[in-house]
Amino acid sequence: MTGWVRAVGFAVGLATVLLTAMSVFTTLVIPRTTSSRLLRSVSRFLAKAVAPILRRLDTYEAKDRLMGTVGPLAMIVLFWAWLVLLLVGFGLMVWWVSGGTLTGSLGVSGSSIFTLGILSGRTGANKALDIIEAGSGFLVIALEIAYLPTLYASFSARETEVTMLAARAGVPAWGPEVLSRHHRFANMDELPGLYATWERWAAAVLESHTGYPSLIWFRSPDPTRSWLLALVAMLDAAALHTSLTPSTAPRQARLCLQMGTNCLRSLAQALHIPFDPDPLPNAPIRLTKEEFFEGFDLLDGVGFPIERDREDAWRQFAGWRVNYESVADALTRLVLPPPAPWLLPRPDVGMANFPRVVNRTPDAPEGGTFPGAKGS
Repeated sequence: MTGWVRAVGFAVGLATVLLTAMSVFTTLVIPRTTSSRLLRSVSRFLAKAVAPILRRLDTYEAKDRLMGTVGPLAMIVLFWAWLVLLLVGFGLMVWWVSGGTLTGSLGVSGSSIFTLGILSGRTGANKALDIIEAGSGFLVIALEIAYLPTLYASFSARETEVTMLAARAGVPAWGPEVLSRHHRFANMDELPGLYATWERWAAAVLESHTGYPSLIWFRSPDPTRSWLLALVAMLDAAALHTSLTPSTAPRQARLCLQMGTNCLRSLAQALHIPFDPDPLPNAPIRLTKEEFFEGFDLLDGVGFPIERDREDAWRQFAGWRVNYESVADALTRLVLPPPAPWLLPRPDVGMANFPRVVNRTPDAPEGGTFPGAKGS
């Protein structure tokens, strides 16, 4: 093998090591939206790879179990990819320094990267590369071990609020149900605090999920819940509240809308999903007027204070939803949350069920209407 070929191999190996080190550093040490290209690529590849299998599964529960492996598997593949890239990069460098065969150089590199010590170079330059590679492999493995607790802490913090929302938004979560239940149970004064909580939640998810994109594919333990579904439900609730009762809607609703929209758009940027950053409030949306009227009628039926008629409320609500609907739909295709009202319809996944709460009492064991509901 001529010397110039080995020299090219050394240059390629050095570039591979440096790029891999940069990927490890920006992903695990200083995560940023633009840093985890390899992680994003691995996650999206795995999500697309399981798509043909998903189409052959009959139930959503089975699809959810399969999709639940994408996020964790992406992390394992990423960890191995880093080590393999370092092994190949240092192997090409050793190949030039040692003058031996390519397979022998890769063997020495593998021994060093995993700190086995069963093979080592003979020359001074070769031994120096062995020491550098062994230190690099040890550092990467240590960072990976330290990375997992951070990852799962972010996942746990995200899922706590998603789980708590089930009692307020129904299962599956639905924006109009948030307002309906708070009015039915006479705790409307708790809505400002709920909006503020989800404003902070959206900010935390923006920071963690853009830095660690594999979290986007980490699914809730319960197949009926999803972080994306919960966020869209809260955005719909805030937009609906602002559209129906503009004079009494809490200011926290608009803040929740703004931060939630920023969260979805930041995730779209991290995954390179195109979207209109400044849509017109009268631009068309996917949600139909008939679907909106189902939510409007629910609130009207329980006596929710409404200041606008159906048509005007629809116009105002569509003006809010146009800011986040397209991004939510694109993420829905990637993440596959459970079917829910007002979410992107996916007949291959299942039909959406409306959340239902029944007022069961000893006097009405089969359930009855709630105090304050029309017809009670």
